[in-house]
Amino acid sequence: MKRRQFIQQTTAATALVGLGALNLQSCSTTQSLFAKRKHITILHTNDVHSHIDPFGPNDKRNANKGGVARRATLVENIRKENPNTLLLDAGDIFQGTPYFNYYGGELEFKLMSMLNYDLATIGNHDFDNGIDGLYAQLPHAKFEFVSANYDFSNTVMDTHVKPYKVLVKDGVKIGVFGLGIQLDGLVDKKMYKETVYHDPIEVAKDMSRILKEEESCDLVICLSHIGYHYKNSPDRVSDLNLAKATKDIDLIIGGHTHTFLPKPTIAQNSEGKNVLVNQVGAYGLYLGRIDFYFEQGKPLYSDSTTIIV
Repeated sequence: MKRRQFIQQTTAATALVGLGALNLQSCSTTQSLFAKRKHITILHTNDVHSHIDPFGPNDKRNANKGGVARRATLVENIRKENPNTLLLDAGDIFQGTPYFNYYGGELEFKLMSMLNYDLATIGNHDFDNGIDGLYAQLPHAKFEFVSANYDFSNTVMDTHVKPYKVLVKDGVKIGVFGLGIQLDGLVDKKMYKETVYHDPIEVAKDMSRILKEEESCDLVICLSHIGYHYKNSPDRVSDLNLAKATKDIDLIIGGHTHTFLPKPTIAQNSEGKNVLVNQVGAYGLYLGRIDFYFEQGKPLYSDSTTIIV
């Protein structure tokens, strides 16, 4: 399927977002610049909640949408178009259909592995069979988990979750770290046991510094399951507040609040630079796509599309 056909399926027009490194005019001055340009595609999901099958034709809100098989076809075609593609998930993989109740997460992890997900973070519902239940399904996941503010040192998940991961595509270094929501009051203590929660914003400051300065990443992505924004509690930790309080993060891929954004929100970080914040609803109804273009390791601009599955 050609890119033009994908765009015809989107819910919103393509958005061009300047990232402050170069403007679009400078990008188009010479053909040689485009010849050197590198193209990285980020695909993402969140809060799929064990929705394996598409919604039926009689569903009032989401008739004939979603389904892992359809997502697999979309991902496969995008990878053919651009081999330098990452597929990420922002948590709450589990809980929502009888597939989870019966298989305990095995099917979800196996299917994500077949789609060749690169990384995922952990959401609160991923503890719904307890931390031991989550651990038991790890052999079925052929991808890695990142979470920087959950300390699993005294649990069975110790060493199985990394704070961050650096991936390289076409010479571009991409640093991805994960953040999880506070579990106390949201998840029964016996489900997450000795997991220790640390403040996401303070952790994000440290992670973004490490990835940008020590790991020399060209692109820094936060996989977040803390929620997009809380209107009734505007000061509560959220993706928008995270963007505002930190620096060196280029993209926040969010989850938890099931927020559908037809295109990424452009937030301002602590230095007044642009941060993209995106979330694509829930239940696998949409696939987020953000294309980054680089010249000599510096981001030129991004092109975003939300694809209906």
